[in-house]
Amino acid sequence: MKIRKNEILVFVLVLVTFVAAFLIYPSLPNKIASHWGIDNEVNGYMGKFWGVFLLPIMMFGFAILFMVIPRIDPKRQNIEKFEKYFDNFVLGFMFFFMYIYALTIFWNLGYRFILIQFMAPAFAVLFYLIGTMIKYAEPNWSIGIRTPWTLSNEDVWYKTHKLGGKLFQIVAAVSLLGMILPQYAIYFVVVPIILVAIYLVVYSYLEFRKKTT
Repeated sequence: MKIRKNEILVFVLVLVTFVAAFLIYPSLPNKIASHWGIDNEVNGYMGKFWGVFLLPIMMFGFAILFMVIPRIDPKRQNIEKFEKYFDNFVLGFMFFFMYIYALTIFWNLGYRFILIQFMAPAFAVLFYLIGTMIKYAEPNWSIGIRTPWTLSNEDVWYKTHKLGGKLFQIVAAVSLLGMILPQYAIYFVVVPIILVAIYLVVYSYLEFRKKTT
């Protein structure tokens, strides 16, 4: 598999984030706010270096991971069948990290806002891209809803992923409510995704049971 244009773009985004980190580094305080409670108050700090460069480093790590996965998966030919949706997710994931990084930097430069309210639309876009990707995901060992039952039966795989795609997109819509009701934003983002994850595991098990009993 050759290096694709999408992968080049991903590494360009990583490079842009590193350059931004170097440029903004002198303007930031020695302690970087890195964690916020549900009350929007900072409850965690990092040293300046890690506070500024941790997310860019993580982005680089994810870029390598997303580049390697389609090449080493035993069913990589199936990943190629939904490559377009996987590429869209990877790009969205990188922009998501860049956006969260920008929010963190702006906060540490002295700007104040309700962080989770600004994060809610980013989560909504990410969940929507995940839903679109898994809706079209072909059976493989690395990407998708990988339960013992989806990996053991292709029919269960397709049913679970078709349903999962719709549910993730519903979760995306629910997450947007966090923009309107910021005091409940964390619940609109976290609770639905946990419920969907649990439901899909149970659903895949029950569908598998139908096939084997």
